Amino acid sequence: MKKPELLAPAGDDVSLRAALDAGADAVYFGAGAFNMRKRARNFNPDDISDVVSLCHEYGARAYLAINIIVYETEFALLESTLDKALEAGVDAVICWDFAVIDAALKRNLEVHLSTQASVSNSRAILQYYRKSGIRRFVLARECSLDHLKKIHMNLEEELGEEAAKIELEVFIHGAMCVSVSGRCFMSELVSGESGNRGACLQPCRRKYRIIDVEGEYEYEIGQDYVMSPKDMCTMPFFEKILKSPVASLKIEGRMRSPEYVSTVVGAYRKAIDFYFEKNNSTDEAGFSGLKTRLTDELRTVFNRDFSDGYYMGRPVGDWAKTPNSQARMRKETVGIVANYYRKIGVAEIKVQGASFGIGDELLIQGPTTGNLSVKVESIQIEHKAVLSAEKGDRIAVPVSRRVRLNDAVFRRFKVAQ
Repeated sequence: MKKPELLAPAGDDVSLRAALDAGADAVYFGAGAFNMRKRARNFNPDDISDVVSLCHEYGARAYLAINIIVYETEFALLESTLDKALEAGVDAVICWDFAVIDAALKRNLEVHLSTQASVSNSRAILQYYRKSGIRRFVLARECSLDHLKKIHMNLEEELGEEAAKIELEVFIHGAMCVSVSGRCFMSELVSGESGNRGACLQPCRRKYRIIDVEGEYEYEIGQDYVMSPKDMCTMPFFEKILKSPVASLKIEGRMRSPEYVSTVVGAYRKAIDFYFEKNNSTDEAGFSGLKTRLTDELRTVFNRDFSDGYYMGRPVGDWAKTPNSQARMRKETVGIVANYYRKIGVAEIKVQGASFGIGDELLIQGPTTGNLSVKVESIQIEHKAVLSAEKGDRIAVPVSRRVRLNDAVFRRFKVAQ
């Protein structure tokens, strides 16, 4: 059994570095207007080369997401973006609009068919494979584990050994859309901002009251977040995912924070490595304990509570109970890095916001630093040891690796449940 690729999101340069430091095998990112996360900070087309270079420095692959519908007036911009992708050496383009597929294939760029295409069976895969040469398919989220196995089995029956050329990619963690594979028109209807253009305002995440009018009576049948699904988390049954015939495991989250990316990628990296280092986890008790610890870790960052998605069958009642994150950890702004003393491994921090003390956890985040977690073991002000730092102080704390001038500093703390 081959170890699957761990594919991470990158909505900006800080999250990109966080994903790579956490052990991502590949990263997917958007550039400009042509991606499904227009409200993320994203990268510009001119940034593509830098993103690809950094990924390749880490030995990781870089996938450019152009996974929206393209209008007639946008061909010139599409062509120039793909030219820059080709020049930069991107490893693949994630797309589903035939205009993008055609333009990418003409440049001999590898195409990964987006989940927006809603591919959920072997016959659709064979059509794309035989007519366009596409070999990587991000399956529709409606697919269960049984579907994955049957799709793979039917591909082998049809193609024989050639079936090994086809790769299946699935989501393993992150937000889920009430429209499942994401082709929703609700935001466009309500606000004029199209989800199919990456600008969804998520009206489904609001609270609604449903009235069922039947004859001359009205019944209130629900008042809740009835269109807001919980987030997907496959960690509790992750061995079933690892035993399935998938080549790539994808994490959703280009709108999420660097610590979210770092935590989620790091958790699944640990699980994958443990499973394969233990010969497909013959140590079942050890893997079970690890999954429990990692699931708790995943709950420390943004989540709307967790769901199995469709992997175990159609989910019933997996609706969020609140519009807000249920993360067990939050962060508040402390200040910025004012200096870094390389020889002694110390960061000087200008405290501009929240205070902190010995034993607290700090997050230091920056475009080159990525996401660094620091357990505060000592604090100094003008070479004198102190127990806490307050707004207006300039303090020194030891750090495990280099940080940079003007990196953002946060205090991370537990939230009462």
